[in-house]
Amino acid sequence: MSAPSRTVSARRKLIEFAPHIWQALEVLAIDSGRSVQSLADEAFSDILHKYHRPTSLKEALRESARRLPANDDLPPERHGT
Repeated sequence: MSAPSRTVSARRKLIEFAPHIWQALEVLAIDSGRSVQSLADEAFSDILHKYHRPTSLKEALRESARRLPANDDLPPERHGT
């Protein structure tokens, strides 16, 4: 079995798991027909989404533009009648 191909910009990082967590991940990977790497990619993507963190430059630019009040599509509030 060969190692999965990685993109040029991919980074490697050593992460330690408790033995029971690693065993559960391996069983899940086998049962789902996926790799542990694929499961980790999905998990980290879900975490970033949960905390509203962009995962690409395009998303980061879109989010930064939304933070500016001038970019809101809301009509100005009317005071009085």
